[in-house]
Order: sequence, then C-alpha cells, then structure tokens
Amino acid sequence: MLFVESIQMNLSSYSSILARRMVQCEWNLKFSISPLLFSSKKSTISIAAFASSSELNGASISVAGAESSSSIPFFRDSPISGSMEQVMVEYVFGRKKATEVAHYVWKHIVQKGDAVVDATCGNGYDTLALLKLVADKTRRGRVYGMDVQKIALESTSSLLDQFASPDEKELVELFVMSHSQMEDIVPNDVAVRLVAFNLGYLPGGDKKIITRSETTVLALEAAKRILAPGGLISIVTYVGHPGGREEFEKIEEFASGLPVEAWNCCKLHTLNRPLAPMLLFLFKR
Repeated sequence: MLFVESIQMNLSSYSSILARRMVQCEWNLKFSISPLLFSSKKSTISIAAFASSSELNGASISVAGAESSSSIPFFRDSPISGSMEQVMVEYVFGRKKATEVAHYVWKHIVQKGDAVVDATCGNGYDTLALLKLVADKTRRGRVYGMDVQKIALESTSSLLDQFASPDEKELVELFVMSHSQMEDIVPNDVAVRLVAFNLGYLPGGDKKIITRSETTVLALEAAKRILAPGGLISIVTYVGHPGGREEFEKIEEFASGLPVEAWNCCKLHTLNRPLAPMLLFLFKR
C-alpha cells in the first residue's frame, strides 16, 4: 500500500541565492524524488531539507529523514545544467518559474510522434513547447490546442508563425472551445501522452474572463479518460485572482481522489508566497 509522502523543505541561505523561499512538495509517490539525494525504501518518508551556503557561487542541500543524510553541492555553472535535478534546485532558489519546471518535466514524458493537448492555449508558449517535443520528420505528432477566446488562438498562431516551420505548424490543430470539450476534438483511436493546463486569465487580456472550477473539473475528467498509460496531466493554477483559490481547491480534491494504484500525483507550492502559482502533476501509471 502506498502512503502519501509529505516533504517539507525549510531553506535558509544568503538572500541573494535563495531569496528567502520555502517550498513545500506533496507527493503520493512510493519512491524518492531523486536517487541522488537519498535511497530510502520506506513506504512513508518525512524529509526536512536545509539549504545553506558558505560561498557566493553555490549552495549545499542536506537531506535528513532517509536511512542516511547526505550533502550535495549544486553550482550555477554545474555540468548537469538543464537536468531535472538542476531545474528543481533552481526552482527552489527562485531562478526558475513553475511553467519552466513544467516544460522540463514534459521532456521526460513526451516523445517524438506523440499526441498532446494544450487545454488552455493562452498566448501560445505552451503550445509551441509541446510542438517542439512531438515534431519530427515522420510528421505523426499532433498538438490539439483550445481556448475559449479567439484572441488567444490568434496570439498562438502568430507565435507559431514566428518560431515553428510550416511543416511543424501543420501538426497543430487549434479550436475555439472550452477545455471541458477536449474529447470532441481528439479522435477516439488517438492515445494522448500529455494534457497541459495553464489556468486563470489570458496574460494581457481581459482579467474577467477566467477558467472556472466547474468546467476545469470536467476538463480534468475528460483528460483522465483520453490519457494513455504513462501519460501526464500537467497543471499550473493561480490563486491570486477571484475564483482562483476555489479552482485550485477543486483541482486538489480531484487529484487527491485518484487511486494510488493507477496514479502518482504531486504538488509544488512556494510556502512564503501564498499567491504564487501552484504546480501539479498527475501521472497515469
């Protein structure tokens, strides 16, 4: 039986490095976040990590709570720059945004030729990132993108014109519709590898037009049905606008109710920035 692992990191170091950030990660994973940090095989782990530094160009993370504690240095010019471990550390240090972490996680899930869904295109940055992950010479990959605002899809199309080749852009299908209707546009015989949500309002647009908890939960139910085993639902949600906190709570309730036999779910949240974006990953076994 799997138990929910709660991981709390209280970080203290030079403010120029850590920017006084404290990050909470909640997982229902049986295994550890990174084998580089610890190798405990316990079913339930409570871990406290303290980051400190005696040099200006790096920090050391000590991990307690596993079978033994360890100290691993990470430097700004690390040769593993770009790896998942480095990205997570940079997120802790305040040098990576939640959306950037999401994009790095996608690289570990999505393969060339896959079908993916951008459930909330916005200005198109997630759509473009997904396209670059699935596009190759076989032209089998597909990106199904949607947004309720026509102006959002116009922005997405414009971005693709700038940074995608004509052949790549042919792999993208855009629809003016609610994310709750994604099953209407994805063919029944298509196995979807990833569904991405970036919720809230359109950056630079009308802040009164927002995603709402009712339709977002319906969209998550749809994503659960069309997602292939080994696929991921990626969610960036915001709590700083009216309705945002309620939407996040509904998403958290949905994720918490998924069976641990079939799903691994986690949440990343900056504790001392209560209005910071929430990042959630729902991985289907």
